[in-house]
Amino acid sequence: MDKRIPAVIGIAALAAVPQLGLGNYHLHLLITVLIWGFVYTSWSVMGRFGMVSLGHGAFLGVGAYVVTMLWNSYGLTPWLGIPAAVAMSMVMALLVGYPCFRFRIVGHYFALVTLALGEVVRLTIVGLRDQTGGSLGMTVTAVPDGTSLLALQFGERTVFFYVALLVWLFGLWVWRVVDRSMLRYALEASSEDEDAAASVGVNVTRAKLAITMLSAAMTTLGGALYAQYQMYINPETVSGIGISLQIVFAVIAGGLFTQLGPTVGAMFTLLLAETLRVSFGHDIHGLDGTVYGLLLVLFIIYMPKGITGSLAALLTRGRAEPGAPAAGLAPSR
Repeated sequence: MDKRIPAVIGIAALAAVPQLGLGNYHLHLLITVLIWGFVYTSWSVMGRFGMVSLGHGAFLGVGAYVVTMLWNSYGLTPWLGIPAAVAMSMVMALLVGYPCFRFRIVGHYFALVTLALGEVVRLTIVGLRDQTGGSLGMTVTAVPDGTSLLALQFGERTVFFYVALLVWLFGLWVWRVVDRSMLRYALEASSEDEDAAASVGVNVTRAKLAITMLSAAMTTLGGALYAQYQMYINPETVSGIGISLQIVFAVIAGGLFTQLGPTVGAMFTLLLAETLRVSFGHDIHGLDGTVYGLLLVLFIIYMPKGITGSLAALLTRGRAEPGAPAAGLAPSR
């Protein structure tokens, strides 16, 4: 059977979900999973090659704030604001990534550099309070009738569901293209030994810059989509350290090396957040961050492959018949 058939059936089933008469709350959860699934996939495109970024909130914040500010202040449609934000994020990724990769700042040091980048963007947003609303955030100016393709605003959640679905599928497609490209092998070789990779003709700096800029661009698109859906943004929800660490946790929990792992991570973190909200509300400040940190440690120790990776390993072992001799190796009498 063609391996694409289950994927097509799954996509068709997902596209039919809004027609089942779901309430606004459940449809909201689905849209949120798709948006964050795309953002997490954007991080995993880069993170799966050992390039751990703890500052992807910077690119998320650029996507959310640049597009919103251009719309609110100048009436510039998000169709033009998004390319501008993506270009800005790619330049940021280039300016930060080039010296890091050129001088081999990798591992923990690279993670700290990206962490600093996220804080710089967050503090810049807070500092420009006259334009951004500072720590109070800002609201996207709504169109009078609530629906406008030019403004990427839709009164019906169902319409936005299909927009989010298309963007999510685009993220999966990019992940697959990278996975089947020569860039993947170049990055895998570089993550093992940069000198050995360079000796066989791999331009390590160029390969790392390419995947970093691609990841930044995709994350920026996710930030813009999040802002257009929520219609309200603030520095902590789109550019703080917390959101950057949440991205890392979700991808590790879902499965860093599988295509659907980040989406499963989005489902897991969303259900966890909703459970904590319903059970404890906001009575215990910082509870979600504490739980995320504890679970991250447990996942790294006991489930390093994540949920999807562990399930795949179980299915692989389940297909083998226990006690069956290997082919050509009959038991001796």
